[in-house]
Amino acid sequence: MTISRLQGRVLIVTGASRRIAIGAAIARRAVAEGAAVLLHSWTAYDAGQPWGADPHGPESLVDELRSSGGRVEHASADLADPEAPAALVEQARAAFGHVDAVIANHARSVAQGLEDLTAAELDLSYAVNTRATLLLVKAFAAQHDDSRGGGRVLLFTSGQYHDAMPAELPYIASKAALHELTRSLAVHLIHRGITVNCINPGPNDTGYADDEVRAAVAALNPGGRWSTPTDTARLVAWLLSDEADWITGQTVASDGGWSAR
Repeated sequence: MTISRLQGRVLIVTGASRRIAIGAAIARRAVAEGAAVLLHSWTAYDAGQPWGADPHGPESLVDELRSSGGRVEHASADLADPEAPAALVEQARAAFGHVDAVIANHARSVAQGLEDLTAAELDLSYAVNTRATLLLVKAFAAQHDDSRGGGRVLLFTSGQYHDAMPAELPYIASKAALHELTRSLAVHLIHRGITVNCINPGPNDTGYADDEVRAAVAALNPGGRWSTPTDTARLVAWLLSDEADWITGQTVASDGGWSAR
């Protein structure tokens, strides 16, 4: 039976550069449940990472979703640009008439421990992970039609509030800020029918780990495996739906018990 919990909703999904990763899985689930989606990508970042870019990944994902009947548009934008978040909201409004939800899935993660830490990387990680997310929420809330209801903001954090991550200080500092912002944004926006929640997707198999790391993490997880992008997408779809309209200000770990060890 086809689920259509998101019929008529318009979503912005950031960080959908790689077809194997979480942003793409969220977009697939959202379209399957009836939503229209503006996909955001920035492949230049992935190209500089060990896992590399997915050549033509965003364009191929758009084609895939449209071929299944989805209403999908794509925007490539560097979220280090302070004008980019508002521009994404305006592009979604121009394409679909309004925006119902923002899924801020994008992330910048660079390995820097204390001895390697640079001011430049701290500034860039905060700009992409924290500042861009806040500005995206600001632009979304400014255009949200309160009478529509169903407003949703989903932020993404990491596992820094459960485990030490000393080799990724710029990343965890900027992600921890989103974790702490969730409650304040939720309280501020609930009277407008907008919920704000945060997801920790746990160790997620998005193609960056080698076989040795993958086996080690699976062995340590009470659930016996890694989280997958599909696991995360199912949670996202539920939090976007009317079934979750009384859930706000929460950080949810979808990790098979990893954080409960």
